[in-house]
Amino acid sequence: MADHGSIWIDGTLHDAGHATVSAFDHGITVGDGVFETLQVVRGEPFAVRRHLARLRHSADGLRLPVPLDDDALRAAMASVVEANGVQRGRLRLTVTGGVGPLGSDRGPAGPTIIAATAELPTWEPTTAVVTVPWLRNEHSAVAGLKTTSYAENVVALDHAHQRGGTEAIFANTAGALCEGTGSNVFLVVGGRLCTPPLTTGCLAGITRELLMEIVGVDEVTLPIAALGEADEAFLTSSTRDVQAIRAVDGRGLGEAPGPLTIAAAAAFADLLAHDLDP
Repeated sequence: MADHGSIWIDGTLHDAGHATVSAFDHGITVGDGVFETLQVVRGEPFAVRRHLARLRHSADGLRLPVPLDDDALRAAMASVVEANGVQRGRLRLTVTGGVGPLGSDRGPAGPTIIAATAELPTWEPTTAVVTVPWLRNEHSAVAGLKTTSYAENVVALDHAHQRGGTEAIFANTAGALCEGTGSNVFLVVGGRLCTPPLTTGCLAGITRELLMEIVGVDEVTLPIAALGEADEAFLTSSTRDVQAIRAVDGRGLGEAPGPLTIAAAAAFADLLAHDLDP
């Protein structure tokens, strides 16, 4: 599959070389938009129902109308997957504020909707993460929303890359463990599999949600330091699935992957094998 071969924009498939949005689109000028990243498995987007529900939740949080119903959005995603011949890959659905003034006010044109595909990253079985000095604001107007305003994630991820990590981990303003730039975090503490609650400001990840339904997970508010002291830890996301953390800030964890991480990964792999829209 060639990255970005065809791109769907507002009802029409375009060749990537001719696919454009306005320079005045609010998604470009002020980061006014929401998006979802889905894994394509055996030629079908995974967990579409849940991703569309979260897209609408994020859009509602931005007071951003989504003019298409779920059936139309499903058709848009299916058309770009088929056009690009994707069997295994990454699919991104984006809704922006559309053409607007060079400021925070929206214009009258209405939203822009884009569906595009790309290669799915190949992740190593284990990874290193880096905690960053910047904080997630759990009291923000956009806390828990999957918006296109990702500049702070870009800065944090670059910080992690420079220190040998593939993911940056944030605390929130209270010093509690929160999330990665594009992942949720799970820890094993005292034999319990734990993850931060949504009240910490973390995103309600789809893989996180599914794991909480199929394996025993406790939502526990923990200090950021607990990550480096955990018996096991792993990341979850729509591209990583379940990925064990072997080191935090250059210091190794005890087991990577440990037994509860292995069990979680196996349970999620079994779900992927048997149900593409759980």
